[in-house]
Amino acid sequence: MLMLMLMLDLSTAFDTADHEIPLRRLEVSYGLRGTALSWFTSYFNGRMWFIRCRASRSNPALLRCGVPQGSVLWPILFVLYTADLVRLIENFGLHPHLYADDT
Repeated sequence: MLMLMLMLDLSTAFDTADHEIPLRRLEVSYGLRGTALSWFTSYFNGRMWFIRCRASRSNPALLRCGVPQGSVLWPILFVLYTADLVRLIENFGLHPHLYADDT
């Protein structure tokens, strides 16, 4: 019997996801439309970020990818974003095991 172990740490994968990707997944894969999709769109659009170190602060910039740290929506959006990963891995005859953001 041959066994291969490959670990994927996806903890920061969603941090770099363009906002259009989860919005498109919500619409196409999960059928969200209308008010519900508009709510998620407004959640992503127009958010600003900056870096603070003690009393110093950088200039604000538009957040173009990921979700804000500590967001209550992060866990559900991450699950929706990676939902097809298991099916993709199984298509190659492998048996994935997921735990939180590790695959």
